[in-house]
Amino acid sequence: MSRNFYILAATLLAFALLSAAISLMPSSLQPGLPPNSSLWRTGSLFLLLASLAAALVGVLSHLFEQVDRRSEEARRRQRGEKH
Repeated sequence: MSRNFYILAATLLAFALLSAAISLMPSSLQPGLPPNSSLWRTGSLFLLLASLAAALVGVLSHLFEQVDRRSEEARRRQRGEKH
């Protein structure tokens, strides 16, 4: 499950970097795109924030999965010691 969030975070980060790179290009090289670079920078910022949020969710879900796995292993060991 957390792997999906990591992939989403990487994809959003790639789009954020692409958007940031487009904002640095002169408007003459962008014939059909919005010429205002602040629009590209704002989009890049939102994509970066979404990428960081997806990475945070991925890390937290990985930690909770690990806690569940270790608590289940501890329960199995306790059952094995009682019998």
